[in-house]
Amino acid sequence: MTGRTLAYPFAWPSASEQPKEFAGLHDDPVVTVVLPSGDEALLITRYEDIRALLTDPRVSKNRNRPGIARMTTRKVKAFQSQVSMDPPEHTRMRSLISKAFTASRVERLRPRIQELTDGLLDVMEAGPRPVDFATAFAFPLSIQVICELLGVPADEREQFALKQTPPWDYMTDLIERKRASPGEDLISALIEVHDEQDGRLDATELHWWSTMLLLAGYETSANQLCSALVMLTAHPDQLAKLTQDPGLLPGAVEELLRCQVVGTSLSMLRYVTDDIEVGGVTVPRGSSIITALEVANHDPSAFGCPARFDVTRSGDAPQLTFSVGRHFCVGAALARAELQVALASLLHRFPNLRLGVPADRLVRVEDAFTQGFQEVPVTW
Repeated sequence: MTGRTLAYPFAWPSASEQPKEFAGLHDDPVVTVVLPSGDEALLITRYEDIRALLTDPRVSKNRNRPGIARMTTRKVKAFQSQVSMDPPEHTRMRSLISKAFTASRVERLRPRIQELTDGLLDVMEAGPRPVDFATAFAFPLSIQVICELLGVPADEREQFALKQTPPWDYMTDLIERKRASPGEDLISALIEVHDEQDGRLDATELHWWSTMLLLAGYETSANQLCSALVMLTAHPDQLAKLTQDPGLLPGAVEELLRCQVVGTSLSMLRYVTDDIEVGGVTVPRGSSIITALEVANHDPSAFGCPARFDVTRSGDAPQLTFSVGRHFCVGAALARAELQVALASLLHRFPNLRLGVPADRLVRVEDAFTQGFQEVPVTW
């Protein structure tokens, strides 16, 4: 561990360029960083070390532990839940969630994702140009898809786009309605899912998971779509390859996830319950650590020429944007399906798609967690 201290999250120098701090960062397995709260933490830099720590029982996600660094000075309700994020309670919850949030459920939704995508593209095509991709397509699609999956009634979905109703308050009412009148949706399945040994999700767990799936399901996916479009339009040679050969799309989506320019791993803050050796460095018990996924995704020991965006990339390690181990993103299959359907349809409909303003005019959202774009004007 070197004596240098960096500010984290890192800043993006432009709309599509990766943080300058990535250069040489992986020479040190552990680097001290200062968080937006002013607290210090230890940033883990290397791909294999991060994979190992995310499955290590000595690494806790319990942010109520005394002495753990604060991510920001503001309180974030989503991270102050009484739901345990450590085994064995979390293991039980994940097991129950997996019984309801299945790959087959997501696949059954794929035709509906396509239908929603086509409808939004019809409106885009008929309207004026340039159009803001975020408000015209990325957020409406993500909101509609996660609401379809969870079972949010159609006439109640717009409030999330407009942020009129806090999802935490809304979810309590929705769950009670689903108890009284269950459907084929995910919330109804979560209410009913159980196993013989562990029973069902309790009321707090059900509320927490339903709300987090809603929040992560539309904000994260929408920002990933915007990130993908910005990366592709900033690399016209790669966009041309993908337009000419749609068969590259599954691999291209993985590369877009690896190189996403709207993410931060601030929420990957963890607490070390015992001394752990990381790359020859002892991380002492009680340390706050950041298992930085975007840093792992640019580790030259895992990815050849990691700064290069290449939709034909193959043979490298899997990207870690969805994390790994017990906290692997339960919505990964849904996010992949949205990206695949949306990008395939978008490039087929608008093969000469491009940004409607110079990339250096794109303005980022000033948020330590998401760091998306305020608008992404596009034309064709």
